[in-house]
Amino acid sequence: MHHVNVSFGSHESDAARALIALAVREDFGEAGDITSLALLPPDSRGMAVVVARKAGILAGLPVALMTCRAIDPRLTFQPLKSDGDRVAAGHELAQIGGPLRSLLAAERIALNFLQRLSGVATQTRLFVDQLAGLSTQLLDTRKTPPGWRLLDKYAFRVGGGQNHRLGLHDMILIKDNHLAALGPIADPVGTAIRQARAKFPGVPLEIEVDSPEQLEAALRERPDFVVLDNMTLDQLREAVRRRNAAGVSTLLEASGGINLQNVRAVAETGVDRISVGTITHSTPALDIALDFVSSGR
Repeated sequence: MHHVNVSFGSHESDAARALIALAVREDFGEAGDITSLALLPPDSRGMAVVVARKAGILAGLPVALMTCRAIDPRLTFQPLKSDGDRVAAGHELAQIGGPLRSLLAAERIALNFLQRLSGVATQTRLFVDQLAGLSTQLLDTRKTPPGWRLLDKYAFRVGGGQNHRLGLHDMILIKDNHLAALGPIADPVGTAIRQARAKFPGVPLEIEVDSPEQLEAALRERPDFVVLDNMTLDQLREAVRRRNAAGVSTLLEASGGINLQNVRAVAETGVDRISVGTITHSTPALDIALDFVSSGR
């Protein structure tokens, strides 16, 4: 079992709380769960288990617990596994008990969180496993649905990856469109780095390059990181050689077109970091379901 020590902190809790409130409004509207109101007596109670239908890495139990508490404090939520656990089809992940109307109202919202976050963690672990024995870091991106960023990045950590910047506010990342917006100037790469450093000294700085000339211009300014955008394996190896020859501590990050088939080959070029957007923008959810154990009064 892969032990994961990843904190689900106050920021993640705040993000979860906002999404749960939104999900409850979407589901309940003004009338509530009219199917359960029509079919179930108010005092009926039940017990159900959350079950994995497919193998993967579990993530999102804290959010499922928060969902149950938000919908009805009388619901009990007992985790049977931990976030980061590798689970197989048929594994029971948690047990939920209490008022049946509340249990059924919480089911889809809790499963939505578990399925998406476990899907992100599962895909992340597949990439991380490809990098076994190498020192290359796997990073996420800002390619996340609105509101989900903190939770997606939490799931990425659960899967064994490391977080890139959280947003536009906590790191400088100069991209091709920033350079284009500067207009025709003599040394756009160097100028952009110097301007950004002067305005926000001490803030981590990264710049995206797509040619050897841009890389050379960037290395002269010794940024913290350089993104090597959509480069071939030969171009990545050449970039590593140039960085090493320059004798700078700048870390090189490969980005663009990275998948499970090529991620190890990309890492073996000697780059320090690899960022992958597909994990958070288009990973399939892990199939997780709710099975009833008992119901009654």
